[in-house]
Amino acid sequence: MSKVEDFLTAEEEQAIIDAIRDAEKNTSGEIRVHIERDTELDTFDRAMEVFHYLKMDNTKQQNGVLIYVAVDAKTFVIYGDKGINDVVPTNFWDSTKDIMQSHFKANRFKQGLIEGVLKAGQQLEQHFPWIHGDTNELPNEISKG
Repeated sequence: MSKVEDFLTAEEEQAIIDAIRDAEKNTSGEIRVHIERDTELDTFDRAMEVFHYLKMDNTKQQNGVLIYVAVDAKTFVIYGDKGINDVVPTNFWDSTKDIMQSHFKANRFKQGLIEGVLKAGQQLEQHFPWIHGDTNELPNEISKG
């Protein structure tokens, strides 16, 4: 079994999916988590590639957020779409990244992902509040590479 499959238990994955649902309740933004063993590319470039592969750049308001994790490389990226990046300051994701990193360093991966997802939802809500009739444009499950 690869490290990706060992990274989270089924129960931990479900808790993260539940956090995504909770985070998206008050925002039209879309949040996804992608986990893979490693990447030969620069981590940011790989996150951008996965973002496009998951069709996250097809949201109506261009407000998708990907939390990309490369397990073996012990690195992650929070990647926001153009609609988000056009309206937020440069360091917008720093507080989310810091929360996640502190948990990851202590091997609390589930908690880091949950808190990162919830914090991302809170931040998205400021610029992309949920509006009546908003639909969930992207699946909430964790994707794996």
